[in-house]
Amino acid sequence: MRKKILIIGYGSIGKRHAYILSKKNKFIKNIYILTKQNCKPFNRVSDFKKINLINPDYIVISSPTSRHYKELSLLEKKFSKKLILVEKPLFSKNEKLNIKKNKVFVGYNMRFNPLIQFIKNKIKNKKIWSINIFCGSYLPNWRKGRDYRFTSSAKKKLGGGVLLDLSHELDYIQWLLGNIRLENVVSKKLSDLKIDTDDFLSISGLTNKNTRIQIDLNYFTRKTTRRIIIDGKNISIDADLIQNKIFINEGGKKNIFSKKNFHRNYTYQNLHSSLLKSDFSTCCTYKEGKSLMLLIDKIRKFSK
Repeated sequence: MRKKILIIGYGSIGKRHAYILSKKNKFIKNIYILTKQNCKPFNRVSDFKKINLINPDYIVISSPTSRHYKELSLLEKKFSKKLILVEKPLFSKNEKLNIKKNKVFVGYNMRFNPLIQFIKNKIKNKKIWSINIFCGSYLPNWRKGRDYRFTSSAKKKLGGGVLLDLSHELDYIQWLLGNIRLENVVSKKLSDLKIDTDDFLSISGLTNKNTRIQIDLNYFTRKTTRRIIIDGKNISIDADLIQNKIFINEGGKKNIFSKKNFHRNYTYQNLHSSLLKSDFSTCCTYKEGKSLMLLIDKIRKFSK
């Protein structure tokens, strides 16, 4: 059955979701956008109260993070048996909200990155000693044509900051190796970026599989970098998620895994396809999203 889609919010990520979903013709009947902007060729909905008239099948919440809790709460009251995707992170802070009537997932699309999936399969059942993750990029270059100072990333009240914006790394490390137990956290604003959010985060700890972890995130690295270095018994992995290459040394043998012509939209496409096909095996569940919010709250408390 072809589905009616509602996208709440039409910023850069809302536009991306709309574009990707518009290409899935065999799944989609109509796409509606809840926004005050002109959103042609899609159907605009001007008021939250009017979404009952649409009765959508699949809802994507892509508004600023600070609004996710209120909007998801309203959807849970209004509807039942709907499929809902909340753009990451789930909320701006941990919230008590029980989901009983609908199926809710969180948009951690990095799980659909073929390099992350390769790593997950490669380290399965292996003793991993340590994993080091670095993710750095330059915030003013994130959104073309927009002044970074006025984006959600720059403002605490909208749910910005590296801890929330770059929480993909927190999600996929727990997906790969289990929940993190924190040992040390540094969360600060270090650069001269004109923002009121933290632009640097460094955390260390252990996963529940006793793997030592180190994660460093920032908004100010001029050359976009996303690296994962893993060491374990008879295996070392060096993954470059920008160049889309993984260097593997396993049992003394060296190999390279690469994914050519890999576009950013690929992970979003596969996330939406999985949800629309009711294949939830890779998707971040509401329970997992809540668990990650607990970790985010612990990181905040730890760094005070």
